[in-house]
Amino acid sequence: MSLSKMTFFERFEADILSCKKTITIRDELEKDYAENSLVQASTYEDDRWFCALLIKSVEAICLSQLSEFHAEQENMTLSELQTVIQEIYPDQQHLYVISYELAR
Repeated sequence: MSLSKMTFFERFEADILSCKKTITIRDELEKDYAENSLVQASTYEDDRWFCALLIKSVEAICLSQLSEFHAEQENMTLSELQTVIQEIYPDQQHLYVISYELAR
């Protein structure tokens, strides 16, 4: 079953709406998004809807494979990205890069 909703921390909302953030990195529990499906994006803190996203791809990745390219797609430095991922998913080595675009 594919998911039809995705939550983001409020601090990422502006980057998503301005198309500066075009991927999200999730764990095994949040990887079941179907390519070419529309998902509703809401804030994690208060479940406030802010946009719809078109899922472009879902690809497995090891934490050690995160690169400057991924960081650029997240609109942060590689160091910042690694820190954020470690805070959200401590001790996770196998993650998923979900690429999306703003649905217009």
